[in-house]
Amino acid sequence: MTSGIVFDIREFTLHDGPGIRTTVFLKGCPLRCSWCHNPEGQSRAPQTIRAPGRERLAGKEYAADELAALLGRQAGILKTNEGGVTFSGGEPLLQPEFLAEVIDRLEGIHILLDTSGYASEEDWRRVVGRANLVFFDLKLIDREAHRRYTGGDNDLILRNLRTMNAMAVPFVVRVPLVPGVTDTDENLAAIAETVCGLAGLQGVDLLPYNKAAGAKYRAAGMEFKPDYDEEREVRVNLAPFERCRVAARVA
Repeated sequence: MTSGIVFDIREFTLHDGPGIRTTVFLKGCPLRCSWCHNPEGQSRAPQTIRAPGRERLAGKEYAADELAALLGRQAGILKTNEGGVTFSGGEPLLQPEFLAEVIDRLEGIHILLDTSGYASEEDWRRVVGRANLVFFDLKLIDREAHRRYTGGDNDLILRNLRTMNAMAVPFVVRVPLVPGVTDTDENLAAIAETVCGLAGLQGVDLLPYNKAAGAKYRAAGMEFKPDYDEEREVRVNLAPFERCRVAARVA
């Protein structure tokens, strides 16, 4: 029996996949994206989050059967409302054995994996093969830009994108629009070219920039130092996806 670290569980979510869902946020991430809006999910270690008038511990250990039992209590509601369970993070693939074991105990529940795609091929196949749908974050195609803004290259990510497509697992590509970084015409065109023709692609979601990250860093006792101009207007360009006949929208 494996155990894992979870930093939040949110019930009755409406924007983390189809229907009404429960979203589980697993702790730990191998990347350090400059715009990360879940800083409490970066480290595997529990952290104290301090807000005016209150504080909470972000990070609780669960045995796989314990977490599955907790999630299973809502199975009826989730199924009735065409929903399910979404696993997010952090990066959920950083705890692959725990995640696979929990999913195996959620029989008949729709499973969505929200991931950066940064994982070994073995771990990727193990978990993605158990998912009904994947939200796949694709940030930057240029390798050096990806390393600069996320702390890691994108070789694993692009390989896992192709692997997932070959596995016939349906997926939605999600692009965080970061001003002057991911929202450039060049990057969006490169993303469109990368996903064009992938059989499993259900569409592309462009995600508006989230300015709330700074406050979350302060609450976690961390420093927010974006390497870009937060005040710059975000550009939304759907034309590259239209040219490739890829369904894209601002989510």
